[in-house]
Amino acid sequence: MKKEWHGYLFIAPLLLGCLVFTGIPFVLVMRYSVFQGAGVHLRFVGLENYAQAFQNSSFALAFGNSMRFLAAGLPLVMAAAYLTALLLKSQAKKYALLKSVLLFPYIMPVAATVLLAEGIFGKAGGLDWLLSLLGLPGANWLDGPLGFWAAVLLYLWKSTGYAVILLLAGLVTIPEEQYESAQLDGASAFQKFRYITTPQMWYPVFFALIFSLINAFKCFREIFLIGGQHPSDSLYMLQHFINNSFENLNYANLSVSSILLLAVILLFFGVFYGFVSRKERYRE
Repeated sequence: MKKEWHGYLFIAPLLLGCLVFTGIPFVLVMRYSVFQGAGVHLRFVGLENYAQAFQNSSFALAFGNSMRFLAAGLPLVMAAAYLTALLLKSQAKKYALLKSVLLFPYIMPVAATVLLAEGIFGKAGGLDWLLSLLGLPGANWLDGPLGFWAAVLLYLWKSTGYAVILLLAGLVTIPEEQYESAQLDGASAFQKFRYITTPQMWYPVFFALIFSLINAFKCFREIFLIGGQHPSDSLYMLQHFINNSFENLNYANLSVSSILLLAVILLFFGVFYGFVSRKERYRE
């Protein structure tokens, strides 16, 4: 029992920090989401703030763009990461440099990432220069409808390597004896992938999916630096709406948007975890 208290004492500063900087602000956000007013002059309105948020055209645009960004970017990241991990599986244990190269886009500073994106997609950037060599007109890649897809490509480049590392960690734990035994039984490459690899990769895929989901919302930093505080409609994300609400001291919109963002993440987490848990129980 004494050793347990020693452990609690060691983690006490961390728990205190989480309470002060996470727990208390979360309670305040929950409070502001069902109240209107400021300071001590608060009036309980229940779900009225949520109803007003969904009637707000700026919120609808931001929420729709964020969901569209997830729907377009998340499957691309997972597909690219899984395919890359399968191709690199035989090299994963041999070359430590390989992992460093894969992680480089993820650890690259945000400002450097934005400069790279502008150097490729910006006006008179690399892509426009290449089109001019082919006699084709350039385009406004970082503004308008094309800006959304430029942001998706940026998210794909930045997040795929990290997901590959997580998936490789799962792939290298699958015993090679299982593949050799299946080979002797005449199993094809697809059959080995379906009956050996896939059943043992649900949890690694789940963790890669969750981290990629979180990284999708963190990609807002790059989008903000590219498009500014008031970008084109295609780049106006939920975090823009949250930042603008904070600047205007609209705590009701700020709180409602933050809670809905958390709800989206928890919903995805619940759906993914439920699916993976069912697959694991079936395998057992």
